[in-house]
Amino acid sequence: MEDKKIPLLDCPVDYLIGDASGKIMNEYGRFPCKIKCGVYAFMVRGHAKATINITQYEFHENDVLLLEPGSFLLIHEFSDDALVYYILFSSSFLDRNTFSSRMSLDALQLKNPIIHLEQDQAEVITDMTKTLFKASNCQPTMLNSDKMVYIFNLLQTSYSHYARKQEDYLVKPQDRKTEIYQEYTKKVLEHYTEWHHVSQYADAMRITLPHLCSTIKQVSDKTAGDIINEAILTDAKAQLKISGLQVKEIALSLGFDNVAFFNRFFKAHTGITPKAYRNN
Repeated sequence: MEDKKIPLLDCPVDYLIGDASGKIMNEYGRFPCKIKCGVYAFMVRGHAKATINITQYEFHENDVLLLEPGSFLLIHEFSDDALVYYILFSSSFLDRNTFSSRMSLDALQLKNPIIHLEQDQAEVITDMTKTLFKASNCQPTMLNSDKMVYIFNLLQTSYSHYARKQEDYLVKPQDRKTEIYQEYTKKVLEHYTEWHHVSQYADAMRITLPHLCSTIKQVSDKTAGDIINEAILTDAKAQLKISGLQVKEIALSLGFDNVAFFNRFFKAHTGITPKAYRNN
């Protein structure tokens, strides 16, 4: 395959199949991005660390990753020897097709988006990806958008099949506190652009504010407010670096009616203004 830059924000065509080295992947580690495409990635070798939404994960050889459109991705580090095979599906491709097996962002909050394959399983995925790459690049191509609908469903079905066999795939709540934390983080990712106060989540979850705050602190060692702020800041950073929107427009999209207040919020948590962050 060919090592080239990956259009992580969205795929310019319906689908894209290829590979990338650790060097290429590290180029995406400067700031978070909110991807619009669907990402199916397989770690052929090496290791990496990245934050998906608000949780940090480690990737190792023979790991498979599935990312839904709308996910936040911040790459921290890929090893020099890393090699990743990927299949991207554009947002327009996904919008045009309905997939009964498609995972939702809601489900990803209760499951680990990474599954580990045994060696024989990994060899199957490697061979399959190489075959798809050859099929898409031969002249005339042996693939098209209609055929890739079946490929997408095959990938989803295989992913789910492998995942069900791994006990650590499901994030099993050990007690009520863990359940509350999972529900809270899910709701934050759904509502952070409109709900900026912990009390709003407490009301929606029908538990008292003190109980919610103490539970989140015990489970995550973060305050409930920290988690809201992380979601807002991740989205803000992604928009500042990638979009051409004015700071005022970004502030409005994140639920800030006053751009001055957004500027103060951003600087209080990052040490610089939104404009300085964009230009840095």
